[in-house]
Amino acid sequence: MASDVLRSVRELLEQHGKPEREVYLDSENSGLVLGEALEEMLRVCREAVGHPSVTNRPGWEAYEALYRASERIARAIGARVEELAYTHSGTEANNLAILGLAKAQKGRRKIVVSAIEHLSVIFPAEELTKAGYKLVKVPVDEEGFVKLDELSAAVDRETLMVSIGLVNHEIGAVQNLKALVEVVKDRDEDIVFHTDAADALGRVRLDVEELGIDMATFSSHKVYGPKGAGALYVRGGIRLEPILQGQLSTQRLWPGVENVPAIAGFGKAVEVLTSRFEEYVSHMQRLRDMLIGGIMSSVEWVLLNGPRGSRRSPDNVNMSFLYCEGEALTVELSMHGVYVSSGSACTSRALEPSHVLLAIGRRYEEAHGSILMKVTPMHTKEYVEYVLEQLPRAVERIRSIAPIRGE
Repeated sequence: MASDVLRSVRELLEQHGKPEREVYLDSENSGLVLGEALEEMLRVCREAVGHPSVTNRPGWEAYEALYRASERIARAIGARVEELAYTHSGTEANNLAILGLAKAQKGRRKIVVSAIEHLSVIFPAEELTKAGYKLVKVPVDEEGFVKLDELSAAVDRETLMVSIGLVNHEIGAVQNLKALVEVVKDRDEDIVFHTDAADALGRVRLDVEELGIDMATFSSHKVYGPKGAGALYVRGGIRLEPILQGQLSTQRLWPGVENVPAIAGFGKAVEVLTSRFEEYVSHMQRLRDMLIGGIMSSVEWVLLNGPRGSRRSPDNVNMSFLYCEGEALTVELSMHGVYVSSGSACTSRALEPSHVLLAIGRRYEEAHGSILMKVTPMHTKEYVEYVLEQLPRAVERIRSIAPIRGE
């Protein structure tokens, strides 16, 4: 069976061919890796081969690499090293935050999330409803911003936690998180506030103490580090229980050996992004606006999903192309070396419309016609120019065979 699968994949790749020019804009699914992060990961692979909890020289070397990465990440977010718990992805960190808190805290039985949260927040919250928890999804406006009055009405003395992402992974809406935290804590300061900050780190200023949050999720590949590492910030005094069982290593909340090389690359990527924050953010904003403006001026019947300007993440471009199926457009662009994703990265294989786009009021056909692109510090103006050359042609080709055409 495996050989048949590999043969099919190889045939698909051969039919696709290798484009002469390639632009990778699919950082929502899996990101490009900064050179410095890759070098750090490889160095640790070679020089720190031990288990970080074992008391021998290789173990101490691994622990040193792990702790150095922890210092870099903690410094970037305004936390302490001991407030970080490592997982192998942002998805695992979100599950740990929600399910681990529910396991540790008895009594309160209500979870509040926004309607546009990542599915790794929504799904574990929905899972808790099977155990008698109540789940409230707070609506957002047409740009993706949580409605303060709706949030205030949703929380009460029965609320265990609120989870609202600082930057939305699909439409790039940057929430006024401090204001949201204040609304919740004014109602009841014992409500735990969690944010999925995977798409925020390196894009917006982030200090966990200043924001007043209790937990925050981060992901290595979202900051151009290697895949295989995630982290959960847990403020001192917040009690969680592990949701997996096994031998513990250097931390209490996630059993098994840490992926030290990936964490080392993660820490280095965070250090690079924060040290060059203003430069990188300005660069991404210019490329983002160039891409949005170029598409809007060259393609008819197109909608920008999410806000404009400073309230939008500097890397995010999400647009709906009417009379054009997003999945078909993704394949067409891929044939010409432009790699994007269609709708939500977590629902695209099921060909279901993005729950985020539906939540901001897009119709099903508008959501199905969306593509998500994310620029990075590693992209240049020439990359965007190539995309603007290829994308209008791809849209026209798809629309020319579409059964329904705009007038």
